[in-house]
Amino acid sequence: MPLSAEQLTEYMDFAASLAQAAGAASLPYFRSAPAVQDKGGRHFDPVTEADKAAEHAMRALIRARYPQHGILGEEEERVAGSSPLTWVLDPIDGTRAFITGLPLWGTLIALNDGQRPVLGVMDQPYTRERFSGDGRGAWLNGQPLRTRACAELAQAKVMCTTPEMFDDAAQFAAFRRVADAARMQRYGGDCYAYCMVAAGHVDAVVEAGLKPYDVQALIPIVQGAGGVMTSWSGGDAQHGGTVVACGDARLHAQILALLDAPA
Repeated sequence: MPLSAEQLTEYMDFAASLAQAAGAASLPYFRSAPAVQDKGGRHFDPVTEADKAAEHAMRALIRARYPQHGILGEEEERVAGSSPLTWVLDPIDGTRAFITGLPLWGTLIALNDGQRPVLGVMDQPYTRERFSGDGRGAWLNGQPLRTRACAELAQAKVMCTTPEMFDDAAQFAAFRRVADAARMQRYGGDCYAYCMVAAGHVDAVVEAGLKPYDVQALIPIVQGAGGVMTSWSGGDAQHGGTVVACGDARLHAQILALLDAPA
C-alpha cells in the first residue's frame, strides 16, 4: 500500500533527524586527517572513522524509533525488518573527497517501501545544504528545485565521478561516446553531481559500478525535480550498477542511444 502524505511527512522529518545525527558524527573528522582504511577491491576503497560513526548514529536512531524497519547501509550488516520499509544509508558518499578536504561528499538517506525508494535526502553538513525529494517534488533547504531544459547533448554538461568506476574498456568507451558529444564533461562530484542535475546546473550524470546505497536517495531527488534516472538500458536504477541521471527526458533518450551504440 502506498504511503500516505502524512506518513511521507513523518518519515521525511525523521530522515532530517538522521541527517543531523550523521553530520554531528562526521564533521569533527572533516579536514582533520582521519585514519583511513582500504576495504580492498580492484581500486582503493577507503573508509574512515567518520563513515562508521555516522552510520552507527543513524542506525541507533532507526532502531529506537522504528524497530520494525529494515536497514541497508554501506558499513554494517543488512538488517531485515518485519515491515516492508527499509532505510538505505550511505554515511559518506564521496569518501575520497572527504579525505582530501573537498566538500563534495554527502550523507545519503533513502526510505524504500519494498518496491522503490519513496523519499531521499542528500545532506552536506559542511556547506549546510540539504537536498531532499519524494519523487513528486525536490528541495534544497526547503526551496523547490527544477532541472534545466536541455534537449541536445551538444549543449549538455555531463559529469562522472571517476573513469575508474567502469568495469571494462567497452563500458568506458560507451561513456566516452557520450562525453565526447557533450558540450562539457567533468569528473568528480559523487552524490553532489546528481543534486546539481536536480538544481539545474548539470544536465547529466553517467556512471557505473554503483551500489543500491549510492543511488536510492538520489532517485526521488532527481525525479522530484523533473529529471529522469535509470540504468543504461532504461530500466530501474535503484539496484545500482550502470546509471544515467538527466534533467531532460529528451537528453536522456539521446544518451541511452549512444550508450547502446556499436563500438
